Amino acid sequence: MPASITEEADRLLVVTAISAEPPTPSQGDAPLLLNCPSCGSSHVAQMLGDNGGISYVCTACGHSWS
Repeated sequence: MPASITEEADRLLVVTAISAEPPTPSQGDAPLLLNCPSCGSSHVAQMLGDNGGISYVCTACGHSWS
């Protein structure tokens, strides 16, 4: 069990990352880019669920996932 919500969020971002370009040496710790698994759009919003979980919604097509 994670010690904080931040650790859990970081873990979920890694687990749910659909597509991310590997960082190059000049990028350092570049953020992961999430793409919608339905339409492939990178217009993704993060939501906090009822039980504290994290879900995502595509603002282009409306698809949601967690």
